[in-house]
Amino acid sequence: MHIHISVRQQQLTVWDGRQCLFRAPACTAKKGVGEQMGSECTPRGRHYIRAKIGAGQPVNSVFVSRRPTGEIFDQTLYDQYPGRDWILTRILWLCGLESGKNRDGQVDTMRRYVYIHATPPQRFTSGRPMSRGCICLRNDDLMRLFDLVPVYTKVMIEE
Repeated sequence: MHIHISVRQQQLTVWDGRQCLFRAPACTAKKGVGEQMGSECTPRGRHYIRAKIGAGQPVNSVFVSRRPTGEIFDQTLYDQYPGRDWILTRILWLCGLESGKNRDGQVDTMRRYVYIHATPPQRFTSGRPMSRGCICLRNDDLMRLFDLVPVYTKVMIEE
């Protein structure tokens, strides 16, 4: 089983061999693709899921530094913090597999804290990049993905 993320198509697909198990619209970085620390770009190449975070948390749980804050996202919270980088519901933390490209030094995906996570419906527009480097999904799609894939699942991010 592996995950393929197409930046061009703004789509995430889970494959088991040649069989498509799951497909969902995704949003990648507003600033495009790139691997540099601090770039807020989506990193390309081969990765794997290093950790699954948030199992058992309520839908719309707000996370900061990979920990639930105790807040549950709603319109009031959104209006109160309009510029917040919303990481909701669950986190699939990515780690690069290609030394010098997306692993180690100033290009390390894991140390850049690049995740697959849910984002508020107010920010999610299918086919429109909007994140700060992460791959964002709708809540329902992230919940399905989280339950479907185990830790160490390979992830390919391509333009």
